[in-house]
Amino acid sequence: MKILVIGAGNMGLTYAEGMSQAPIIGKRKIMIYDIMHETREAVAKNTNFEVFDKLENCLPKADIVFIGVKPFHCEDLFNEMKALTNPQQIIVSLMAGVRIEQIQNWLGVPKIIRTMPNLPAKVGKGVTSYTESDAVSRVELITVRSLLDTTGVSIHVNSENYIDASTGISGSGPAYIFYFMQSMLEAARKMGFSENDSKVLVSQTFEGAVALFNDDDSSPQTWMNRVASKGGTTRAALDSMEDNNVKELIKEAAFAAFDRAVEMGKENG
Repeated sequence: MKILVIGAGNMGLTYAEGMSQAPIIGKRKIMIYDIMHETREAVAKNTNFEVFDKLENCLPKADIVFIGVKPFHCEDLFNEMKALTNPQQIIVSLMAGVRIEQIQNWLGVPKIIRTMPNLPAKVGKGVTSYTESDAVSRVELITVRSLLDTTGVSIHVNSENYIDASTGISGSGPAYIFYFMQSMLEAARKMGFSENDSKVLVSQTFEGAVALFNDDDSSPQTWMNRVASKGGTTRAALDSMEDNNVKELIKEAAFAAFDRAVEMGKENG
């Protein structure tokens, strides 16, 4: 099996690094194509990769092609790819807002898997939702899932609507967490803590809370009730958030990302 990753940015390179360690790859090198000379030079230092500066030298040889470019680059890329692809290749899109039908029409190939990855894949803690076109067989889907799982976990969804929805939850989600962390860091510093102590307080609190959540089946609400006693400090903080409608604002933010993913699909069409 020969795998090509097009675009060695954050997501493309993250998946390439994860897949290069997968048993299914064996001793084969992951092929990587990127238009930037500096990027190719940096990536070529990894002996698990074979780097290319021309699509015609790598794309025809690939069995599975991961596309990790920004969505606004996809039309130019697809125009270049079209004459070099074949119907047996599996195209795996890591791009937000580009629909399966659009990729099929642009490339003229039937086997498309659309995914929504997220940034924690860089540290093996990612979650990737994915769905496929009708032409992808069960065996092919299992193979691709095993590759996606090299960066964390993957979730199969039944329609592209859930891919767009995943954008609002997991795809964009890390930024929401960082936003909350930034606010807490600023509050800690304002209270007089040093930069380093603020970081420890905030990061360990997030890590511990996630560990508690994953430790049993209790809901976040249950954990909040365990922490917050009537008239206490935590209840004062939670009441402030409720008074300021924070929960609804977070939901609105997630739906804003979801809606934008849908809009991008229409724009790319």
